[in-house]
Amino acid sequence: MSNPQRIYELLLDYAASDCQVNALNIGRVWTACKTDAAIGMAMSPASYTRTLPWSGTLVGKSLGELACWINAWEPYKATVGMSAINCSLNAHELPAGITLLSPINGGNLAVFEHFLPQLADKKVVVIGHYPGIERYTEQVDLHIIERNPVDNDYPDPACEFILADADWVFLTASSIPNKTFPRLAELSQHATTVLMGPTVPWLPELHLFGIDYLAGIEVVDPVKLYETVAEGGGVRVFENGLRYRIVDLTPDNSMAWLKNNIAQDYVEKQRLNSAMEHWYTSGKTSRFPDFNSLNQITTRLSRMDSSYKHLWDTHQCE
Repeated sequence: MSNPQRIYELLLDYAASDCQVNALNIGRVWTACKTDAAIGMAMSPASYTRTLPWSGTLVGKSLGELACWINAWEPYKATVGMSAINCSLNAHELPAGITLLSPINGGNLAVFEHFLPQLADKKVVVIGHYPGIERYTEQVDLHIIERNPVDNDYPDPACEFILADADWVFLTASSIPNKTFPRLAELSQHATTVLMGPTVPWLPELHLFGIDYLAGIEVVDPVKLYETVAEGGGVRVFENGLRYRIVDLTPDNSMAWLKNNIAQDYVEKQRLNSAMEHWYTSGKTSRFPDFNSLNQITTRLSRMDSSYKHLWDTHQCE
């Protein structure tokens, strides 16, 4: 990939926000970041540590401040950054898609159940060992790549050998904070690729990285979800507060999604412009209190316009 940093630049373009974090929990399996408007998740690092120097200092910071941690190589900082980015993205209207009902005894496997009819006679590679996924080994040609392999899993380096001729790839979104996403997405270019899990960011430009579907989450009960995360919940989150949502990232759908985001931000920019004009015409001489928000939304509109043009040009060449 010519610029592996590009995905992280795009995420930060969307996640610039002055919204204040009012709660952050690094749970045993998931990390959850909360504001008054939304909650965002990321998978917690598998390795345990007792020496986080910034514990007790994050509540009260802005989402934008914490989002920048996505560039960190220290896994806990990157995870916090990813949860802040998702919190910022989840404050906006979710893209059009298909909401999945959780199957009995396996809510975390809803995505595989959804795509199962399309996987017959296909080489299927799953990045990340999802609890219970073994049930599909007799139905599809299944290959599981896992950082901490168990049973018949392949270790990380196998991706260089297995992904090139895969028909379908189910890629865990935790690959974004752990920085393996750029290479894994590149290796999966010839497969139908599904980026999945509660860590998925709702980002229309993921189409440009060869992602065909996003299998992210919609939060239906933020209070219950946060409680479950705080109490060490793993797959239980799919029964307590969230469910999977499938979004098809065809160029047309991606552009429609981006166009909708631009329209929403334009309306907000107009509102802020009117508020600023009223602020100064009423005789106030201090700085407009929402100046930073107005500046951020203006910058984001410019970047989204460029992104839309990029998608349009790519679509025209296909």
